[in-house]
Amino acid sequence: MSAPPRIPLWPAFRAIAARELLRFVHQRERFLAALVRPLVWLLVFAAGFRAALGLSIIPPYQTYITYETYIVPGLCGMILLFNGMQSSLSLVYDREMGSMRLLLTAPLPRWYLLFSKLCGATFIGILQCYAFLVIAVLFGIDHPPLGYVTILPALVLAGLMLGSLGLALSSFIKQLENFAGVMNFVIFPMFFLSSALYPLWKMQESSELLYWICRLNPFTHAVELIRFALHVDFSPWALLWTLVATAVFTLFALWGYDPARGLIRRKS
Repeated sequence: MSAPPRIPLWPAFRAIAARELLRFVHQRERFLAALVRPLVWLLVFAAGFRAALGLSIIPPYQTYITYETYIVPGLCGMILLFNGMQSSLSLVYDREMGSMRLLLTAPLPRWYLLFSKLCGATFIGILQCYAFLVIAVLFGIDHPPLGYVTILPALVLAGLMLGSLGLALSSFIKQLENFAGVMNFVIFPMFFLSSALYPLWKMQESSELLYWICRLNPFTHAVELIRFALHVDFSPWALLWTLVATAVFTLFALWGYDPARGLIRRKS
């Protein structure tokens, strides 16, 4: 029996990524929701927290900054985090509808199929982040002009990390109804136990335990990578831990979608 014909890699990548983009375009409320969440924090909560949370001069900042300036990188991380979870939600839906099984039976490496979907979701998250940064500028919250260029690699890596986390979670979620609970136990702890809304030294003043939880949180390092890049600076430590977390989450996703252990075994 002859081997099944192999699909060229680039057309397959383009088709899977385009499917993600088309799904996003047809769900306009998803784009609005992705911007409303960070804007509420930026324009409403920041006004109340500005007086309560004093900020010292910490890297990468060279002078005192407003609280709104501080939380912009964290809110970009929030966009990528929610987008990664939203993309994984679509995977659970596709699995229930049967289209995921059809995709994974294509004569292509499974890791390549997942990588293509991950890249499509990451691209959407980056578009949302830049739209948010433009709105922040309109409200007078600007950053170094070069920072809007240097932030791109950080957004790509952070998006891949959080997207791979979503892939890993989706491989272990059996039903769409269970996804909301998983999101609540993943998104909110990752977001609030990080440096997205307040510097870690403020957390250390209140609790040493919570401080170390925040330090070990991979989302913290993704946010710091974005923060340094937005101010045309570089954090080797944040880059290292973000790369390590991306690799770990990707391995979990590949393990979860392994036919011998993950999707196919659960559905048989």
